[in-house]
Amino acid sequence: MEDLRRMWALLELSRWRVMVAVGWGVLALGSGLALAALAAWLIARAWQMPPVLDLSIAVVTVRALGISRGLCRYLERLATHDVALRAMTTARTTVYRTLARSDFWLHRPTRSKEGAAQGPNATALRRGDLLVRTGSDIDDLGAVVVRVFVPVAVAVVLSLVAIGLLAAISVAAAVILAAALALSGGLAPWLSAQAARAAERAVRADRAEFTARSLTVLEHAAELRVAGRLDAALAAAAEASARAVAAEDKAAARSAWSAAATPLAIGASVLGALLIGITVYGPDGGAPGAMTPMALTILVLLPLSAFEAVGPLPAAAQALTTARAALQRLTQLDGMSAGHAGKGGGAAEAEHASATSDLTAAAPHSLSAQSLSELPAGRRIAVVGPSGAGKTTLLMRWAGLFAVARPGVTFFAEDAHLFGTSVLENLRVGCGDLTAADAEKALRTVGLGDWLDDLADGVHTDLIGGAAAVSGGQRRRILLARALVTPARVLLLDEPTEHLEAEAGAQLLRELLDVESGLVEPDRTVVVVTHQLPVDHRADVIVQVDASGQVTTHFPDRTGPVCAHGEIPLPTR
Repeated sequence: MEDLRRMWALLELSRWRVMVAVGWGVLALGSGLALAALAAWLIARAWQMPPVLDLSIAVVTVRALGISRGLCRYLERLATHDVALRAMTTARTTVYRTLARSDFWLHRPTRSKEGAAQGPNATALRRGDLLVRTGSDIDDLGAVVVRVFVPVAVAVVLSLVAIGLLAAISVAAAVILAAALALSGGLAPWLSAQAARAAERAVRADRAEFTARSLTVLEHAAELRVAGRLDAALAAAAEASARAVAAEDKAAARSAWSAAATPLAIGASVLGALLIGITVYGPDGGAPGAMTPMALTILVLLPLSAFEAVGPLPAAAQALTTARAALQRLTQLDGMSAGHAGKGGGAAEAEHASATSDLTAAAPHSLSAQSLSELPAGRRIAVVGPSGAGKTTLLMRWAGLFAVARPGVTFFAEDAHLFGTSVLENLRVGCGDLTAADAEKALRTVGLGDWLDDLADGVHTDLIGGAAAVSGGQRRRILLARALVTPARVLLLDEPTEHLEAEAGAQLLRELLDVESGLVEPDRTVVVVTHQLPVDHRADVIVQVDASGQVTTHFPDRTGPVCAHGEIPLPTR
């Protein structure tokens, strides 16, 4: 029940809309149930050859019920899918917003004292796995409305109605029907849930692995071919697909038993009702006070229609099992438990403080994530260190992507995304109201003037395929232009010269770190992460991060120390 409440809360379902969908479903299957009972009565009554006028009302009612059944079913489908689609949109929006506002560190995997990984890493998930979580997992949650909430409610109501109708004819037959409905609506879904749970455990990981590896092959086929690893990547994707198929086949045995349970229950109910009817009807041959032929016919044929309501329940159990696993993955991904804060947040924050202490507890002159705010505007800071030392982590912390948001401080990742739209729209990611003239100026400022002149439509040219439409160096310069047009007062640039020629990269670093170069406004602070600084740079502060994560701050002699004691604060506003 707790999982159902969490699903309801995440999907933000409207009780009124769900009730409307359930109402149409009850009317649809209720029309079918009434149609079966009335048709059975009509068949038996016609056998007695009464005047035709005595049957006219029943005939018209049968037609009306047949029409209303299809109409109500259509309206139920519309109402149910309307609720589901609204819920999926709401859930997907909530997940994206939570990810956008979340503390990146709290999503990083931690390890127990035994060294076991604890929880997923939203920032380290492969794109394919992240796509599965935010795509098909939310779809699985939306399917709960169509396959669980509405069908279960309709089945409960219609089962009670069918048992009540049959009890009016024979209590014993009603008891048998209730037992058969319990078998079909209880045992069959349980077996189905067991099969789904086994398939979920076995299949989901392989399916996510297949998606991730497939995306890797599709997006990096050229690099893999050059490296001679394309065949191995294809084989790994095929192996993951084969494992998923094999696991599905293995879990199909329980599904088969689940599928057989409902027909067996129908047969038992009909046979029991028939035996009871024969027992009651037979001795008196339909004498007054005994069972009439019409009642006997209804007694035997009504159970056939009653099971239509519980038929979807095995599929509902499978959908619920899948949705529970999806909810668990989404909760792990974005911390969306009560109040959108995952349990154990305090432990995660403690882990955060412990793991980042090496990046802040350095020399007395170390840069602080707590406050670069008192630093005079226009400073140029370089962060230097080997790969994997923690330079990007330090930069992300300064940007407020961990525990405390820092307005006015913007982090620009080295692998930021280029969208498959115009150059102008790609720059507008940094500034929504950027004009074409300002976009062209920014591009020429970062050295893309010649490239821009060669474009057929200038800044309005579409980048077909996003980053695939430009070279690595051009991509870095476009991302740098995006950073320059942002209104942020502090720019945190991660490897802005990667993939550029050595001399071009060194020249760009000189301009970024020179307040008088004109590349960046003099009143904006620039923090640049790089592997190597040019000798003649003009940085005010150099932050050295060694391989162990220790941070040391240096001040070039020509500028003197920025502050004689304590920490250098980073701007927050």
